[in-house]
Amino acid sequence: MSYAVKEMFLTLQGEGVQAGRRAVFLRFAGCNLWTGREQDRATAVCQFCDTEFVGTDGENGARYSDAAAVADKAAELWGEDRTEAYIVCTGGEPLLQLDAPLIEALHSAGFEIAVESNGTIAAPDGIDWLCISPKAGSDVIQRSGDELKLVWPQNGVEPDDFLAWDFPNFLIQPMDCENGEAAMQAAMAYVQDHPKWRLTLQTHKMLGIP
Repeated sequence: MSYAVKEMFLTLQGEGVQAGRRAVFLRFAGCNLWTGREQDRATAVCQFCDTEFVGTDGENGARYSDAAAVADKAAELWGEDRTEAYIVCTGGEPLLQLDAPLIEALHSAGFEIAVESNGTIAAPDGIDWLCISPKAGSDVIQRSGDELKLVWPQNGVEPDDFLAWDFPNFLIQPMDCENGEAAMQAAMAYVQDHPKWRLTLQTHKMLGIP
């Protein structure tokens, strides 16, 4: 199988429990909740996405011929010492493409594999850290993992809707939107009143890194 990769680069994880950790980001092209075209945003299931995931024209983007080619590029970006090597598979929706051969190839290259998914596709075996970020109006079938990250506020969902799901970490991330300050204040207030939840911020945007 070939893999359509929008971009792949070395950075720091900006969000969630693993924020601040050195990581290779592997961003797959394509999503099942929005085409990525602005003319389709208003009718998409997910209308607030702030990520460019269309095509393969980003840094190290390409249609990689097989799993080994993807793993080789990731290893090149990380460097020779694979101690604590960590790769974040994201998108778009990474589970449209991430499969057993690629998981095996990345593990063989020494990587711990993290995935950031919308949860509408069942996660394959072998993922080391699974973050699910549910979107209002979608059919989330992956209701277990390592962290649930709710971008908030979203019309049609409330944090309490997810408390019965099987996650050790529940995170609220203020939506990056026109009313971003109001979203931040609402998220802070919610966490103050509901200590099962933790606040997570998009620190990569604050630091000016990809």
